[in-house]
Amino acid sequence: MAHTPPVQGSPASALEPVRTAQAHEQPRRRRPPHLSAWLPGLSMMVLVAAVLRRYGVSVPDMAAFGAYVAVGLALPGTLLVRALYGGARTPAEEIALGVTLGYSVEVLLYIGARAVGMPLLVLVWPIAVSVLFAGVPRLRRHWRRGHEGERAPLWWSWCLALLFAFLVVWSALDFFRTHAITWPELGAASIDMPFHLALVGELKHHVPPTVPMVAGEPLLYHWFVYAHLAAASWITGVEPLVLVFRLAMLPMLAALVVLLGMTGRRVTGSWAGGALTAAGTIFVAVPSLYLGTNGSFTWGGVPDLAWTSPTQTFGALLFAPVVLILMDVLAGRRQTAGTWVLLGVFLLAVMGGKASYLPLLAAGLAAVAVVEAVRRRRAPWPALAALGMTTALCLYAQFVLFGGVRQGLVVSPLFTMRTTWGELTGLGDQADPPVAAVTGITLIYVLCWFVVLCGVLGLASRPRSLGRPGVILMLGIGAAGLGTMFLLGHPGRSQLFFLWGAYPYLVTVTVHGLLVLLRRARVSLRSVLCSAGAGVVAAYLIPVACGVRVPLSPGQADTILYRPYVALSAVAVVVSVVLIATRGALRAWALVTTMLTAIGLPADLHARVLSTVDRLTGHDPPVAAVPVAAPAVPPGALTAGRWLRAHSDPDDLVATNAHCRWGYEDPCDSRHFWVSALSERRVLVEGWTYTAANLRRWRQGQPPEHIPFWDQELLRANDAAFTAPSEAVLQRLRDRYGVRWLFFEGSRTVQNPAAGRFAFRSGDYTVYELK
Repeated sequence: MAHTPPVQGSPASALEPVRTAQAHEQPRRRRPPHLSAWLPGLSMMVLVAAVLRRYGVSVPDMAAFGAYVAVGLALPGTLLVRALYGGARTPAEEIALGVTLGYSVEVLLYIGARAVGMPLLVLVWPIAVSVLFAGVPRLRRHWRRGHEGERAPLWWSWCLALLFAFLVVWSALDFFRTHAITWPELGAASIDMPFHLALVGELKHHVPPTVPMVAGEPLLYHWFVYAHLAAASWITGVEPLVLVFRLAMLPMLAALVVLLGMTGRRVTGSWAGGALTAAGTIFVAVPSLYLGTNGSFTWGGVPDLAWTSPTQTFGALLFAPVVLILMDVLAGRRQTAGTWVLLGVFLLAVMGGKASYLPLLAAGLAAVAVVEAVRRRRAPWPALAALGMTTALCLYAQFVLFGGVRQGLVVSPLFTMRTTWGELTGLGDQADPPVAAVTGITLIYVLCWFVVLCGVLGLASRPRSLGRPGVILMLGIGAAGLGTMFLLGHPGRSQLFFLWGAYPYLVTVTVHGLLVLLRRARVSLRSVLCSAGAGVVAAYLIPVACGVRVPLSPGQADTILYRPYVALSAVAVVVSVVLIATRGALRAWALVTTMLTAIGLPADLHARVLSTVDRLTGHDPPVAAVPVAAPAVPPGALTAGRWLRAHSDPDDLVATNAHCRWGYEDPCDSRHFWVSALSERRVLVEGWTYTAANLRRWRQGQPPEHIPFWDQELLRANDAAFTAPSEAVLQRLRDRYGVRWLFFEGSRTVQNPAAGRFAFRSGDYTVYELK
């Protein structure tokens, strides 16, 4: 990007005035990179290989997947980025953009290739791009970096590498360790993992996809990430299980860290600002000043959702280049046909990858259009064009791709606060809190978010920084994300995905505002570090001093929940008064803002440590994360599922008696997805919680997983094959519904020979074939 904001080369220089863009753009003589420049990347490759080998991934699988990412995604994507979107970037930034473009193009092409029955046809695009760029003379230069390439400071490369290393290590400790890839330990995985695995199997064999757990139900969901995983499995030969549980998210996380740093660097004008943006997105969360495990305030960051929500990770990665491109376009830079083509491709991928980003983007673009129209008194055509594209794709996603269904999302003001009150008090999500309690929890939320985002107010110290189109875009995205937290509700708290999607951009403008304020106040680096350290200390001392442990014990008044936050407010007031008297108003503002922002720095890590300690000491983790104990998992499911996959056709239909999670049969928790996940086959009726038909019937106060199946006649016909098998029952399943196989879960097999021809048995699972 030829007119990108300038950057400095050391962390301390983040407090210095920013150089002009013209000075930054002067061409520099390129020197070959020193070997030390490659050490951060090589170190991460060694770390990833060691962690994956420790948790059961074979060397051939690692090699095949690594080659696929490098040659099938990064190489063609980087070549296209260089040709269509010029500008000064570091090698890591180019590769991150290239990988993200590779994902986008691959998904769109795989959908067509799978639809015509030739999934490996997707390999044509990396081959064609490579041949094209090797054969066309004008394109050959893109195989090497041009004179506009930037070289990152070594400390910057190590910062990003260490952030990625944290994500890898935490993935190992928090996910890999508790999510085995062998049975029966695999059966103890968190609730949603077999759902994701089943959708990969569905996209591996069928386009357009349907819900594999309930045959015939349309898949009205963000399913592009599963198309990518299916393509990766076809190309590499790696099991979908290994991809979902071990491999697929790692390159996404690496690219996301780089792109977040790139976004922060473009906005703040400094390398340090970029590093703080990436670190803040990973570590900073609203401060929960309670003892004990509580996920309401801190659950949902990048590390939390990386593996358990592939759609969110994929969507976050795809959305990052959209924001970067729009920052250039809205500022009047890079308005070429190639730039708009890239923007269109990324927006298409976001539409099916995580469409919840589109209304956030529309809000941000609308804010830019209004501000630019008022300020310049003319139509802001780039903003309006991007808004038109976004709105069209948003409408297409809602009414075509997702069939116009709401998937349980409702307009319910302060729904999040009511469920948080139930969690903190131990009364559960179904409790009906009094108005005073909801008001109190709402005030706590407002205070917590003010603490984290108060750095944004620093932009008021230099209004010119506030008026930049890129900053307005991010403020609009952030405001929309925060608004959904207060206005919408969902039985699985999915309304918070809007907020989590906006969070990196809230962090970006917070870091930008804080740096602007610190530069304006001319605060020394030592004072900044001392203020930040004081905030981190306060984040740990206040919970210990107040001693409020959640969930509250029976009989404890919920007013005790306010104690830590009253203490925090008192500390902030006292410190402000002292600093104003000794340092002056502007410096006091800068130092108090630094201290408050830093209070959120250990919040996410603090919650993770408490969660791990509570789990190891026998305390219950948050309800949403409770796994089934491994001893309760019936043996033999993986072997039986793999046998069925090997001996059946992808279009064969399976009937099963497994509908409820193990240990949750009365009332039935219908989040059972293992049959479709392990067999990669469609099931007549398995688990129905996440279907649009089930969520359409959800009403507040009713857990969606306990809603009975809507077609009781079909369920009775299905279950009769296992409880009272007869020739008539089986003929009805075979002729009316098209069932070819029975997958029986139980400690004893059905003895009636009318149950079909015995095919295979493993542990508590028996497979019958219907002739």
